[in-house]
Amino acid sequence: MNDEAVNYYVKEFQRLQSGLTGDYLAGNRLDALEKFRNIGFPTQRLENWKYTDVKPVIRKNFTIPDNALDRINADFLVKARLHDVECHELVFINGIYSTQFSNVKTLPAEAVIQDLAHAGESRRKLVSEHITRYADIGLHSFAALNTAFMNHGALIYVPGNTSLDLPVNIIYLAGFNDKPAAIYPRNLIILGEGSQVTVIENYIGVDNADYFTNTVTEVSMQAGSRLQHCKIQQESLASCHIGNFHVRQGKDSQLESHSISLGGSLVRNDIHSQLQADGAAIILNGLYLAGGRQHMDNHTRVDHQKPHTSSRESYRGVLDGHARGVFNGKVVVHKDAQKTDAEQSNANLLLSDDAEVDTKPELEIYADDVKCSHGATVGQLDKDMMFYLRTRALDEITAKNLLTYAFTADVIRRIGPPALRNYLEQLIIGKMPGADMIREFAA
Repeated sequence: MNDEAVNYYVKEFQRLQSGLTGDYLAGNRLDALEKFRNIGFPTQRLENWKYTDVKPVIRKNFTIPDNALDRINADFLVKARLHDVECHELVFINGIYSTQFSNVKTLPAEAVIQDLAHAGESRRKLVSEHITRYADIGLHSFAALNTAFMNHGALIYVPGNTSLDLPVNIIYLAGFNDKPAAIYPRNLIILGEGSQVTVIENYIGVDNADYFTNTVTEVSMQAGSRLQHCKIQQESLASCHIGNFHVRQGKDSQLESHSISLGGSLVRNDIHSQLQADGAAIILNGLYLAGGRQHMDNHTRVDHQKPHTSSRESYRGVLDGHARGVFNGKVVVHKDAQKTDAEQSNANLLLSDDAEVDTKPELEIYADDVKCSHGATVGQLDKDMMFYLRTRALDEITAKNLLTYAFTADVIRRIGPPALRNYLEQLIIGKMPGADMIREFAA
C-alpha cells in the first residue's frame, strides 16, 4: 500500500506542477519529491510512529482542490476571526491565498507579511536562503511531501530591532471541496536580531468535510529575537492533519510555542527546536482535547546544543470516548551544552474507560553540569474534589465539567496577549458539555 500511495503522489505532482506558482521554488520541489519517493510514508515499524497509523492518509487519493474562493461563506469566515484581537490577517481558502479577505495593515520599514507564492523579486533571495533549511525533508516524509507541493503560505519577515505591535493571524479555511482534498500550507518566519512578533496559525474546517492538511512552518530566530507562536487546530472531525514546526534559535532568543488541538480524526504535530547559541530559551505549551475515535499525537524535540540554554515544556490532554492520545517529548543535551536547564511534563485526564494515552517523556544527556527533569501522569478526575463539589449542591455532570475545565485552564492561562487568551478560553469551553454553566462559574 505504501509504494502505491507514493506513486500516486508522484503522478499527482507530475500532473499539477505546471500550475504551481512561484517558479523560483521549482528546484526545491523537485528535490523534495525525490526525497519523498525514497523514504515513502512512515510505518508503525518506525519508533517515532509506533503508536500512530497513517493508513487513513495513504489509503485515500487526496488531490489539490480547485480554487474555492467563490464558495466561501462569509459567516464561516467570521467564526475564524479574532474579533477582540486587532491583528494583521492572511486568509487562505483550501490552501489558496485570498487577497479579498486578507488584511495587512501598515508595517514598519522593510517588514514583510505576504503570500509566499507571490514573493516579489526582492524577497525571493531571502526565501531561498531559508526555505527547507530547518525542516529536514530527508527525514520527515510529510515535510518532504509538503515541500514538493508547496505553493501558497505565509512569509513573515521582521528586520532587526523591529517589533510588530499587532499579531499576525494566519487563517487556513478548508473543506470547500467535492472530493477528498489535499492542502499544503507552507509558512516561513524570519526574525532579525532583537526583533519581536506574535504569530497565530488558525486551522479551521467545514463540519464533516473530508480533506488532508499537511503543513510545515520553518522559523529562523536571530540573536535576541522573540516569537510568541500559537497554533489553533479546530478542523473537521473527518479530516486528517499532519503538522511540522521547525525552528533554529540564536543567542538569547526566546520562543513561546502554544499548540491547541481540538479537531481532526487523525492529528500529528511535530515540533523541533535547535537551541544553537548561549542563552537561547524555549517554552512549549500544549493542549489536546479528543473524543469519539479521534487520534492525537504530539511529538516534540528540543536540542540544547550550547551552554546556558533553557527549555520549559508542559502538555496536557483530555480524552473521552474511544479517543487515543500520544505524547513523545525528547530533550537532547549535547556534549558542549553545560548549564542547561530543562523541565518537561505531560499530564493526561481520561474521562472514559475506553480512552487511551501513550506517553513517553525522554531525556538524552551528554553533558555533566545540567539541571533536567521530566515526568508524566495519566489519571481520572479526583474523587475527593468531585465529592467536595457535590457537597456544594452541584450535580455530578456539572462537577465533572468544572474539574475538566480547571485542568485545561492551566495551559490556557499561560497564553498572551489577554485577548487571545480569552478567545481560546471561550473556544475550549465551547467544546465541553455544559458550556454555558462553565462560563458562569469561570466568570
